[in-house]
Amino acid sequence: MQAYLTKLGIPIILLAFTLIAAFTGKDVHWPGFIATISFFALIFAIGTYAAKMQRSKELDEVMLAGKRIPLFVAVFTMSATWVGGGYINGSAEFTSSYGLAWVQAPWGYALSLIIGGLFFARRMRQQGYKTMLDPLVEKYGANMGAVLFIPALMGEIFWSAAILTALGTTFGTVLGLDFHTSIILSAIIAIAYTAIGGLWAVALTDIIQLIFLFLGLGIVLPYALASAGGLEAVWTTYAAQKGSLGQLFPPWDGWRHPEWGNAYWNWWDSALLLIFGGIPWQVYFQRVLSAKSANTAMWLSFLAAFVCILAAIPAILIGMVGAVTDWTAIGVTPPENASLTLPYVIRYLTNPIVATLGLGAVAAAVFSSVDSSILSASSMATWNVYRPLVKPNIDATSLTKIIKRCVWIVGIAATLLALQIKSVYALWFLCSDFVYVILFPQLVTALFDKKANRYGAIAGLIVSFILRFGGGEPTLGIPQLIPYPMVDETSGLVYFPFRTLAMISGLVTIMVVSRLRKET
Repeated sequence: MQAYLTKLGIPIILLAFTLIAAFTGKDVHWPGFIATISFFALIFAIGTYAAKMQRSKELDEVMLAGKRIPLFVAVFTMSATWVGGGYINGSAEFTSSYGLAWVQAPWGYALSLIIGGLFFARRMRQQGYKTMLDPLVEKYGANMGAVLFIPALMGEIFWSAAILTALGTTFGTVLGLDFHTSIILSAIIAIAYTAIGGLWAVALTDIIQLIFLFLGLGIVLPYALASAGGLEAVWTTYAAQKGSLGQLFPPWDGWRHPEWGNAYWNWWDSALLLIFGGIPWQVYFQRVLSAKSANTAMWLSFLAAFVCILAAIPAILIGMVGAVTDWTAIGVTPPENASLTLPYVIRYLTNPIVATLGLGAVAAAVFSSVDSSILSASSMATWNVYRPLVKPNIDATSLTKIIKRCVWIVGIAATLLALQIKSVYALWFLCSDFVYVILFPQLVTALFDKKANRYGAIAGLIVSFILRFGGGEPTLGIPQLIPYPMVDETSGLVYFPFRTLAMISGLVTIMVVSRLRKET
């Protein structure tokens, strides 16, 4: 079946996209469409070829590439994983709408990679773990590991959904393709080559995708800036338009500033969430654990942090262009929401050839992250849930088949969620929210607190969950249940840093309860 799919995959992709575009698209830009499906075919070919690099069908080969990833490849795949469609589209979206000060993810995730490299990467690689959940299972037991798999899984699915949403909005705007069609077919491609080639497929395609990303955005940026009068004019107009929100960081006395007030505390809550919530991800540790050595694991984190910052610069500048452009003056209806900023700039402020290259950059960013996230969630589901709880005596070959089935299940779940989402950044941000509040305290205590035990972990999980979801979640339609202070009367947004409160409370609870209730 795998060989059959590999041989026929590319013709099927080309035919399916062409037929569906012809029947569902509106004013399809066919030159750009042909270039795009050619790129898709290339990625699928590389991904399926990667299956030949697997020395065996063992689980280690599929999940961790046999722990043979060299530094060069590791840096590419780590960087490409973080710099996804949500990262690029989301940065442009928030730069345009909320201001540069709220574009925290680029430097927040970069700091998380540095902290991860300093304190977590070497330790995890030296212990020879297979997934991020392994130390949690080792410390708290298989049942607790399965429970903690749930927020880890939700984080990965939300992450993938945000990325696919970014691709759908861009395809719809630039190529005139149907939003739902773009998401579904793109997801099928990513899921298929990930299931066939495993981590080698993800790593090799990441190299091509990251190159495409930098080249595409690098070509789009000069045209976008020129359309708005150049970099200096864009910056001057943007700074005047956004005020203190147009700066990278809020003023230190932001709580007294008329543009900030209580939002200042929410900014710090979000910043800490991204910095520490960017660590406990299987998608991060899968690269760390697949590195050739502990030193490689550490250095790939440091180098990827630099690449992440670099990749955000074009997206941020494009977001500024979108904010200062008078769309009506150029005969274009303004974007109905800020998530369309990047595709609008690509389509309307560049020529068709450049727009096609820009679309290729976004598509590359999407594939580079969605395949990684799907494989990561499937790895945990197979190794930390199915194997210990469902079939403890299962052989390695059978486990490999299970992980490939999980790739399809997780990928389809992310696709279904993506079809319902409106804001790329909101969902993308929510990923780290759950991980920060629930998983970060558990991982820290499992690795660094010798006295932490299962009782403390359960208590900490309950406290974190109640304090976090008691603050409500508009994205998921969850109302506020705990009367936290600093609530905006108009929007209902809670400015009080309850996420950080939930994380710290959970961390302290684990430590205290573990010492009060020792395991026998």
